[in-house]
Amino acid sequence: MKPSTTSPTMAQPAPTPERPQIPAPPDVAAPPADATKTASGLASKVLQPGTGTEHPTADSKVKVHYTGWTTDGKMFDSSVQRGQPMTIPLNGVIAGWTEGLQLMVIGEKRRLWIPQALAYQGKPGRPAGMLVFDVELIDMKKPIPAPADVAAPPADAKKEKSGLASKVLTPGKGKDHPKATDEVEVHYTGWTTDGKMFDSSVERGEAAKFQLDMVIPGWTEGVGLMVEGEKRRLWIPQDLAYKGQPGAPAGMLVFDVELMKIEKKAPPPSASGAPSGSAAPAASAKPAASGAPPAAPPKPSAK
Repeated sequence: MKPSTTSPTMAQPAPTPERPQIPAPPDVAAPPADATKTASGLASKVLQPGTGTEHPTADSKVKVHYTGWTTDGKMFDSSVQRGQPMTIPLNGVIAGWTEGLQLMVIGEKRRLWIPQALAYQGKPGRPAGMLVFDVELIDMKKPIPAPADVAAPPADAKKEKSGLASKVLTPGKGKDHPKATDEVEVHYTGWTTDGKMFDSSVERGEAAKFQLDMVIPGWTEGVGLMVEGEKRRLWIPQDLAYKGQPGAPAGMLVFDVELMKIEKKAPPPSASGAPSGSAAPAASAKPAASGAPPAAPPKPSAK
């Protein structure tokens, strides 16, 4: 979902004139005495207790309804007014939201008084001064936890001459292995060796489909070891991943991959008498579909 411009993500259109503004709360000008204050200067007050028990973390994705006002009572944004909740990564919003939402549980409604230093910091075109938000936390998703052996392949991992290491997590039921020219359908999650998740088709709820020779070499080799139904962990050294390219995940990468389907494809006819399967590079690298690791650095996730 594309956020509106002055939303906590950093930008959006003024409220539509045909819809009436949501009245500001009576304590919009300043936090009341019973508001909870943190060391950062954030103040908040629970309006409705939640039913959940867990709090989001800074790298969680949250689904919220919210309305925001400046301290003179003017509403500048509201998902409630639009009738559409917003889903956002909590580390991709203003600092006051990142901190304030972590105090909440699912089902809770809370009022936040966010000082300018934790909001838009006086940036032109943004709401100025302290901002007040009423926020309802509807749902949250925490990132998929990194495996215990994310930092390095364990002793029982299978190591290839290329430097790739892998370990079968769930044996598959298939017999055939995909060739580089085959199209595969997979679910996957990727982490850097410090345990930070950088991509996941599982989290998106959408499997990735791509031709196996159109992705990073560690995927071409590693998925080629698998059969349908198999789940395998891959430790891919940087030379078989993004090779230090700017904007791409750096260092060794770790992927949990489930091979769901192989679609066999005949290799293209060789040109000018060159043997099929020639090691000559393709004329242009095509990115893989649905966020799978392409041969070029992936686009950063929207924040």
